[in-house]
Amino acid sequence: MAKDAPPRWDRKMQQRLARGEAAALGELYDRFAALVHSQAHRVLDDEEAADQVTREVFGYIWENPDAYDPKQGSMRSWVARLTNSQAVHRLRQSEAAALARGGEGTAEELEQKVRRAAVAARADYIVTSMPAPLRAALELAYFQRRDYRQTAADLGVTADEARRRLRLGLQLLSTAHTRPLEGSLPPGYGHAR
Repeated sequence: MAKDAPPRWDRKMQQRLARGEAAALGELYDRFAALVHSQAHRVLDDEEAADQVTREVFGYIWENPDAYDPKQGSMRSWVARLTNSQAVHRLRQSEAAALARGGEGTAEELEQKVRRAAVAARADYIVTSMPAPLRAALELAYFQRRDYRQTAADLGVTADEARRRLRLGLQLLSTAHTRPLEGSLPPGYGHAR
């Protein structure tokens, strides 16, 4: 997983993109393409659609580097928010088109599927944008099945600190179902092209 980008790096990257430096876009792509593609694929469950969302997200960033506001969070979390919004929009679009063509299901089922994908996208966004110490603790506990004592040993922190990090991380994740993604996209982004 990519390391958190320091705020200074975020500002410099935005400035380079605003100057039209193609190398900056390449560097940004190298750093975040796997994140963008995996989040889009999680929502869409379609490799080709995830590829398209990846291209759209980086195209949007290239065309609108000033849309990123460092005061609102890291560039990593901004990229994740763009990805999740675009992927959920694309899912809604494709499912509605399938329904209109006489596909199986109802409009209510379509909305439930989109809602579930939006919650998954929100959870991915939360994990992506949470501080690295919380994310590391959750990854150890979830993916490596470590308890808080093992997590503390792996991270080199006290058991109390490991419990605190896990508790905070889980509290953040619990909001995935109850709160929508913060921030909206600029007009025209994520709409039919």
